[in-house]
Amino acid sequence: MKIVLDDRARAFAAEISKMIGQNIDGCYQCGKCTAGCPLAYSMEIPPHEIVRLVQLGRQEEALASHTIWLCASCETCTSRCPKNIDIASVMDALRILAFRLGRTQAEKEITLFHKLFLQVVGRFGRVNDLRLMGKYNLLTLNPLNDWRLGQKLFSKGKLRLTAPPVKGLKEFRELLRRVREREAKPS
Repeated sequence: MKIVLDDRARAFAAEISKMIGQNIDGCYQCGKCTAGCPLAYSMEIPPHEIVRLVQLGRQEEALASHTIWLCASCETCTSRCPKNIDIASVMDALRILAFRLGRTQAEKEITLFHKLFLQVVGRFGRVNDLRLMGKYNLLTLNPLNDWRLGQKLFSKGKLRLTAPPVKGLKEFRELLRRVREREAKPS
């Protein structure tokens, strides 16, 4: 049975394919991506079914899924795919599209972490663990959440109060600005 997609559904599938630089129509739902995913147990829609939603142009369901936010981008799914489909990039593309469309309600804390991570890296040129987790814990109304772990890491010299300076910080910030500009433009 051949599935006929309307223009909107085709446009969504085409947009994701364009964003990842490959056609995802080759996926035949073997499930190897899901079988290898270390986080599949916690996903309400397994990775191979997310790809199917994209193929079918079911944008609302794909973008509302918790799965796209739980994906760790470890690329196990991509390496297992017999059709060489970059499933990790599909998840990235869906997250990017969700951000563009303001559809980040599925996992508010995960999207907050993503935003804070980019802010901290943009400011310091690298991750400043103390700043990142401190701000995250404050904004999630759990300021003392990681204090025992932080204390342990600090006592072992694994956590610093300040981030060491980065060479080329000005150039890095300019690069980050251009990427953000490009991402803000609709594809």
